[in-house]
Amino acid sequence: MPNWAFDYLVLPLGIYFARMTDVSIGTVRIILISRERKILAALLGFVEVLLWLIVITQIMRNLSNVFCYIAYAGGFATGTFLGMVVEEKLALGHSLIRIIVPEKGEEIVQNLAQAGYRTTTLEAQGVRGPVKVILSLLRRKDIPIVLGILKNTAPGAFYTIENARKTSDPELWKTSGQEGESFARILWRRQSRIRK
Repeated sequence: MPNWAFDYLVLPLGIYFARMTDVSIGTVRIILISRERKILAALLGFVEVLLWLIVITQIMRNLSNVFCYIAYAGGFATGTFLGMVVEEKLALGHSLIRIIVPEKGEEIVQNLAQAGYRTTTLEAQGVRGPVKVILSLLRRKDIPIVLGILKNTAPGAFYTIENARKTSDPELWKTSGQEGESFARILWRRQSRIRK
């Protein structure tokens, strides 16, 4: 392989992919730290720093090669994006959804319960009158299911979603039977498709 091909093609591509990988790992590691997954975060940190050292060593050896700088910056940008996508797909941890509605509160609670989600309901006063505040702790990967239930029951409902860093009972989101819970969610999805 000629020197120019290595210097201006192979090396920049290697830097790009290594940097993309280490930044992706770093993004996931930071999220794991916020979820208190200490051991996994530490292992990812080791791999992340090892890759970074390899990349920065190559940059220092080729300071006159502008393609290495471009590859480094491009890898960083791509890695940030990919890290967020990976974390989104993993959907680690729990979230708290807060639903505020002036009407259809009971129906929302009933539909969430049928799908296997526990709720807490509060009576509150909004600017335009009385409202119901519905709270539910759920796994992050279940958010699309709950939002689908909410959209079908009360499309105009106001809601907020927050990350729940720690809970006193990690099994709190579960109903009595996992099999029944899954079956209820499957039924809810089928009913949603029929209504559409």
